[in-house]
Amino acid sequence: MDILLAIKAIIMGLVEGFTEFLPISSTGHLILAGSLLNFTGEKVKVFQIAIQAGAMLAVIWEYRRRIATVLSGLGSDPKQQKFVIKLVIAFIPAAMLGLLFSEMITAKLFTPVPVATAFIVGGLLILWVERRHTGKDQAARVESVDDMGYGDALKVGIAQAFALIPGTSRSGATIIGGMLFGLSRKAATEFSFFLAIPTLLSATVYSVLKERHLLSMADLPMFLLGGLAAFASAFLCVRWLLRYISTHDFTIFAWYRIVFGILVLVTAHFGLVVWAE
Repeated sequence: MDILLAIKAIIMGLVEGFTEFLPISSTGHLILAGSLLNFTGEKVKVFQIAIQAGAMLAVIWEYRRRIATVLSGLGSDPKQQKFVIKLVIAFIPAAMLGLLFSEMITAKLFTPVPVATAFIVGGLLILWVERRHTGKDQAARVESVDDMGYGDALKVGIAQAFALIPGTSRSGATIIGGMLFGLSRKAATEFSFFLAIPTLLSATVYSVLKERHLLSMADLPMFLLGGLAAFASAFLCVRWLLRYISTHDFTIFAWYRIVFGILVLVTAHFGLVVWAE
């Protein structure tokens, strides 16, 4: 594999891993990074989705004991059965809408300007939800993932569906949406992590199978490098985020989204940066 291509694959993997579980949109950052690196095209769109599997594996490793408990209790433990049902319920809205509209979204919205606009809108929503959340005197209605009901899972799943719009952020939609619906910041963040497993796995498998005519064995090293970089950076990010939310809110990410989105729009408007479509 060409050394320049390898470097681009690693950079994209690092971007994916460091942004997947933060409320700042990994897809949006990958689109912008790919544009700056001149790493674009239909095959790259498949690559951007496929390396999410590396980030997903980081969550599996971090929560391996909990996942093992869930799997071992599926046949007999009502608590673990209920947990899996909640994940399935939350997964369905985005899966259904993704099947219906994925081609249109990929064709029309995987470009820098719509992504930057979604950055700004998402940042404003995070500020609003955080202000609303901070202004409440009472504790969150749902303190842990196990306390969630099926209705809570469905609401989070509907929120995740909005993340089909590039730049919205899957983790941002599920975490902030969960907080809006009464989940504690910790419960919303952990459920977002668990929901990432079926969501990212299915997106990767669907994209690779659907666009397999674009791929060959020669592309495997590029995908592996990107996936490994995504795994390593996502593992560090998940560990850090769990510590961060114990004492901080998401306001800093909201302002980052707004400033970054405005920067992209301004540079695009004045031609300071040529953002590839």
